[in-house]
Amino acid sequence: MSYLFICISCISLPAQKEITLTEPGTGLRIIVINKDYPLLKILLPGQSTSERGIEVEFPEHVTGLNGRTNTYEHLYLVSQGTSNKRTLPLWKVEGNTVKYETTLNNDIKMIAIASLEDDGVRYTYRFINNSTIDYTNFQAVTCVKLYSAFSDTLLQRTYVHHTNGYELLASETPGRLNMPLNKWLPCRYMISYTWPVPAKLVQKDEDSITRYNKSRKADKPFIATVSHNKKWIAATYTSQTGNLWTNPERSCQHADPSISLKIGNTKNLELKTYIFQGELDQLLSHIDREASKKHLE
Repeated sequence: MSYLFICISCISLPAQKEITLTEPGTGLRIIVINKDYPLLKILLPGQSTSERGIEVEFPEHVTGLNGRTNTYEHLYLVSQGTSNKRTLPLWKVEGNTVKYETTLNNDIKMIAIASLEDDGVRYTYRFINNSTIDYTNFQAVTCVKLYSAFSDTLLQRTYVHHTNGYELLASETPGRLNMPLNKWLPCRYMISYTWPVPAKLVQKDEDSITRYNKSRKADKPFIATVSHNKKWIAATYTSQTGNLWTNPERSCQHADPSISLKIGNTKNLELKTYIFQGELDQLLSHIDREASKKHLE
């Protein structure tokens, strides 16, 4: 196990102090670029801090199905800004992790932990439900936005895995390569994992966003993008999810797990973004090791 150089000690941090972690073996870096509305930047070794790199909304929103009203409730939504009902995050650095705590709606505590590992970043959300409401389909939706080395607006380097191997996520929409961008965007491209494949594969909703669905399920719960120079892979994985999807405009990766969070429960949500130099086949080895570890827990 390698040790990390950390630019600040393991203490609660004032809001104005920059938080940076560096993995000494690989040179991967995490920088917290917004503390009040948690946003991380991940940089490759040698990548300038002026580049956007990979930006992670940590999370983009926290949502659950309220068991009392039977409606979906946003406990946190980054776009709501100061309208969110929560305490401001209190940040710490501990070892190879950067973490913060906040309380949502006065009664659900969230501890968000980003762990810098030699092959990527692991995100763990711990929720303590001190409310009087049971929630199902409870999620901390984490948007992993790929810029700089990985941007892939036409989904020419973004892959999923089927039983017969890798395939481009958007392989069933070859016309995208010749579409004017204003016809292709805005859109979402999705693939089912545990959920049924929708009967209608292409649909334009009231929000004017076209949603494409792949006609076959993925057999592994991750979405992977190869860098422009084909040397690096960024892939977001979780052990269980309904589907995987991207917004090609920002090449984001979504692999969002969900839990049932009943009154008094303490539960975790976890996902990971792998970032390493290598081939797609090597990614499967990382995924299989992770799955084996989860099976033993």
